[in-house]
Amino acid sequence: MTAIKQVCDTVCKNRIFEFAISLIIIANSVLIGIETYGGNSGISVVQTVILGIFTLEILIRYIAAESNKSFFTSGWNWFDLSLVLVGYVPETLFANASMVMAVRVLRVFRVLRLLRFCNEIKLIVTVFVKSLSALFYNVAFFGIFLYLFAIVGVALFKLPNPDELAPAERVKYEQFMAEAPHAPTNSPEPFGSLHESMFTLFRVMTGDDWTDVRYNLMTASDYGMVKASKSVITVYHVLWFIISAFLLLNLVVGAILNNYQIVMDAQRNRTLEDKNETSA
Repeated sequence: MTAIKQVCDTVCKNRIFEFAISLIIIANSVLIGIETYGGNSGISVVQTVILGIFTLEILIRYIAAESNKSFFTSGWNWFDLSLVLVGYVPETLFANASMVMAVRVLRVFRVLRLLRFCNEIKLIVTVFVKSLSALFYNVAFFGIFLYLFAIVGVALFKLPNPDELAPAERVKYEQFMAEAPHAPTNSPEPFGSLHESMFTLFRVMTGDDWTDVRYNLMTASDYGMVKASKSVITVYHVLWFIISAFLLLNLVVGAILNNYQIVMDAQRNRTLEDKNETSA
């Protein structure tokens, strides 16, 4: 058993083995893409062979591990094992078409196995995981401002219900909608409800035609359809864009960069320690 363990350990540390598995993962990814155009028996056979290779790879890594604890405490091993096990779930097990589609979607995630074979990408994943706690607080901070601005948006920019307007006001409303319909025209009123207001603010943050929202509201102000003046409309949108796109997003970037530096320093110190142990 010790000899088998040594052979498996040698295989796992072999660069050719890692390169070969990477090529198989790429081939598997290409076949998954081809299957979106229509599958055939040949592709299914190749996919079955690839699944067998992935299973053998997991087995080799398990045997080469120092102990069961060291193998199962690795997040990457759990990730690989989960994706391989999903491949053995027969689609005929589910009568529900949505469940079959869910299984197929999970198999597509085999592409992500490429992450473990590139140290730079693994470093990025490590940084992202370490940044999750900071990102949670940043998201909470962002959510507070989003909720606040959304409520203000509904209070200032919600259009009146046309069914409740007097005939003269109804005519003005129809003229306004003809001149400045929602952008795009099939979208609901940007600030008609709290949840739609929050989505509109998210849209403004991404820079997606947010000026159209402002111009339409300015036209609505001319027709007396909203309670805010043009200057208030402009200040509101510019202020939100500055807060969301510049300040809040930079907080997220700063948190990630800070954790990136921490991970890089830890990796550099670990490399120096390994060199010192080798030289000693």
